Amino acid sequence: MAHLLKEEKDYRYIEVGEGTPIIVLHGLMGGLSNFDAVTNYFSSNGYKIIIPELPIYTMSLLKTNVKSFANYLKAFIEFKGFDEVILLGNSLGGHIGLYHTKLYPKKVKGLIITGSSGLYESAMGGGYTKRSDYEVIKKKAQDVFYDPAVATKEIVDEVYETVNNRNKLIKTLAIAKSAIRHNMASDLPKMHTPTCIIWGKNDTVTPPEVATEFHDLLPDSDLYWIDKCGHAAMMEHPEEFNKILNGWLKKRDL
Repeated sequence: MAHLLKEEKDYRYIEVGEGTPIIVLHGLMGGLSNFDAVTNYFSSNGYKIIIPELPIYTMSLLKTNVKSFANYLKAFIEFKGFDEVILLGNSLGGHIGLYHTKLYPKKVKGLIITGSSGLYESAMGGGYTKRSDYEVIKKKAQDVFYDPAVATKEIVDEVYETVNNRNKLIKTLAIAKSAIRHNMASDLPKMHTPTCIIWGKNDTVTPPEVATEFHDLLPDSDLYWIDKCGHAAMMEHPEEFNKILNGWLKKRDL
């Protein structure tokens, strides 16, 4: 189901449903459609789903970093007039959610991370020496998933376009460096926001030990595993992902 992109002020975003706002934060090469199953399910079950298009490739190079994106999210939440939100982030989006929660904990009722950077990630900014070779990029896109078939031609084309666009590639590398620089290991023990960690057991980008470390370091977290699943659980196993998340939101009364 295609959702309309709203354009207001400096923001482009999808907004569906009514209820507690869940703001979804996409990853570095993740389109908003990656969350279609989440959007459809939770917008029909008492939540307002909002997916802002993050300014990953539109901010100046100096501002292309995790902290700037976290502040962009703060400005967006204020623009929407929300008192409290739940944040859901995949990959870089999880890192932005974590960093925003560190800076502005009062507004975040709950946090959900899946395949999140912030402690360790491999391959986010490397391996683009053969970027003009479509088959190499296709294999790289497929490796993100347990089942390579999830990497549709549309997804591969988007990654190929991104890494072959000089401006986007420079920003991709800047973000990868920023993700390493904004390591959150020392911050997490001080963050008491209820956090749901949903992780693919076969994630090669942010391996399972990363999820375990997040769980160990965050004082109020629950960890859930999805088997035969790579870096984007909400895409590979949408029904299981939604079931886990719905159960957690009920358990935490969020």
